Amino acid sequence: MTPTTPLTGVARARTLYFLSNRNNWPQWPFLPLVRRRPGCEEELGVLFDSLNAGGPPGYSCTVVLVNIFLLPQRLEEFLALPREVFDLPDELADAGWCVDAD
Repeated sequence: MTPTTPLTGVARARTLYFLSNRNNWPQWPFLPLVRRRPGCEEELGVLFDSLNAGGPPGYSCTVVLVNIFLLPQRLEEFLALPREVFDLPDELADAGWCVDAD
């Protein structure tokens, strides 16, 4: 596995801001994320505000590995997708995931 570079500076601040201010997500209940690592293809994922969208708890810091434009129609299919689970927003940023601003 290719090592990740923790987010720093503006990218980290922006990501942590959005993780703690879900009411500002442009595509709520989803927040598009991206991870760019040297020598690797860009990775796409979404954060899902499951608890506030009426879904199951436990997804507040879970990156579901999917392009936001290719989301499955059914919740069960979405929750079955590969994912990376973090305990804290800082851990998500340390893994190199950032809010997709492009």
